[in-house]
Amino acid sequence: MGILGKIFTWWDGATIGTHLWSWRKGEQVGTDAQGNTYHRSRKRGEGVQERRWVIYNGANDASRVPAEWHGWLHGSFGDVPESHLPPPRIWEVDYTPNATGTAQAYRPMGALERGGKRARADGDYEAWSPEG
Repeated sequence: MGILGKIFTWWDGATIGTHLWSWRKGEQVGTDAQGNTYHRSRKRGEGVQERRWVIYNGANDASRVPAEWHGWLHGSFGDVPESHLPPPRIWEVDYTPNATGTAQAYRPMGALERGGKRARADGDYEAWSPEG
């Protein structure tokens, strides 16, 4: 996507305005495994609230922010996440993007995309009737 794409699109990465703002007013503090970069305002101190933001590498999708960076963005802790991360657990899996609205989305039995048919209820269901 060329310079026109950076000027007019906000849904795929950052606009030219966001890049300029980040360059003038912010400093990059880190990058996650997906290539998203995290920034904070240069002006900090007594009486000045620190601003924090993310520039996505690709589509702007909040589910692409890892939990540790989400905590940093929302001010749960002051230092960058690398200083607060516990060691990885053996049962942890790598990030997978949110598949809602795509062909890879979960579709249960009875979903229209799977033909709209589901198995009949087999005795574990009693319909309510107003008689009581």
